[in-house]
Amino acid sequence: MDRTDARPAPTLSAHPSRAAILAEIHARPFAPLETPRRLLHFAFMTDQAQANADREALARFCEGRGVAGPADGAKHHRARLGEIGLRWEQHSEFTTYSWELPGNGSTPFAPGSNALPHQMLELPQPGPHLVAVDLHLLPQRAAPPLEEIFDPASLAASLVDGEAALAATDFRPCPDGFVRILVLDRALTPSRAGALAQRLLEIETYRVLALLGLPEAQRLAPSVRATEEALVRIAGTMTQTDGLAADNALLDEMTALAAPMESEAASSNYRFGASRAYDNIVHQRLAAIDEVAYGGWPTIAAFLSRRMAPAMRTCQMLQERQADLSRKLARAANLLRTRVDVALEQQNRDLLAAMNERARMQLRLQQTVEGLSVAAIGYYVVSLFGYLAKGAKDAGYLPVDVGIATALFVPFALLGVWTMVRRIRRGHSDG
Repeated sequence: MDRTDARPAPTLSAHPSRAAILAEIHARPFAPLETPRRLLHFAFMTDQAQANADREALARFCEGRGVAGPADGAKHHRARLGEIGLRWEQHSEFTTYSWELPGNGSTPFAPGSNALPHQMLELPQPGPHLVAVDLHLLPQRAAPPLEEIFDPASLAASLVDGEAALAATDFRPCPDGFVRILVLDRALTPSRAGALAQRLLEIETYRVLALLGLPEAQRLAPSVRATEEALVRIAGTMTQTDGLAADNALLDEMTALAAPMESEAASSNYRFGASRAYDNIVHQRLAAIDEVAYGGWPTIAAFLSRRMAPAMRTCQMLQERQADLSRKLARAANLLRTRVDVALEQQNRDLLAAMNERARMQLRLQQTVEGLSVAAIGYYVVSLFGYLAKGAKDAGYLPVDVGIATALFVPFALLGVWTMVRRIRRGHSDG
């Protein structure tokens, strides 16, 4: 009898992030769409405080209408308000609202049909408005010619999703502020229609977000150019100047150039990195819709490549110029510091040589003074001895002549004084 089925399942210790990782792949699923349908899509730039306030506002909005609101910390939520559907998503720096409305059947973007749902007007704007898209999903037989809807000069159209639909747009905002996208259903299922609509909305959203780096690049370009010119001038001046004061002045000027440049590079790196990431997402979504050329019009991918690629190259070029300029400034500053250090070492060497010379002169003077001191002190000692000898002679205690005794005492006096001075100097040296 096989007893393996009766064994209890082992208890495994899960990684703290396991549940979040497994749930991430199922986040933001595609919602099926029935033809005809209309989607109004908005994106707002939000920081952390604005995102939290927006989530709370949406929760109160849903509660007031008797539908479930987003959970605490949720990043996406769907709600059904009668015939209107709401899809809400929060990302790292922006928040999107997508309103799903009934389609008008045959006339896309008809005048007077751009009235916003009153439910949307009851929600506070979470942050600065960036993206607005009006997407119509219609049967192909009901649509008028594309040239009557879009600007022919900017029209991009292609068969997508295995030629099951036709997608067209001119990427131009209308007077009401919406970028219009038309999807004509040829053989879409509701699931495929929902996935296609979401990818087209994401293409427009991430396209605009990617281009946020262009104004930043244009703003920084003059200062980068000015810093490059100043660096060239400083590098040329370095070969013509000589002296510690001139090098210190150049080093101060270079530091004044590097500080704002590094600050600007640090503040813009996030924007340029985000632009690259958004541009990559646009290319991924374009590959996912599987475009085929239609009617001689450029595809959406070809249109965006022609218009977006120069902007992305501008951002990349400026970021590379900033990085290259930072390296050049660092090398030039190191060279100047080396020159300053060498000059300081030369000054220190000259100062030490002068100090050594003064020490030698002081030693010679000290030796001269010591010799004079020995002679002077010896003279006084001999004089004192002469007085003693004279007194001793007068008292009858000195058997020899006073002059002879004094003369014989001179060498002993000088030797004694010299020994005493030497001992004193040696004691000072040991101390």
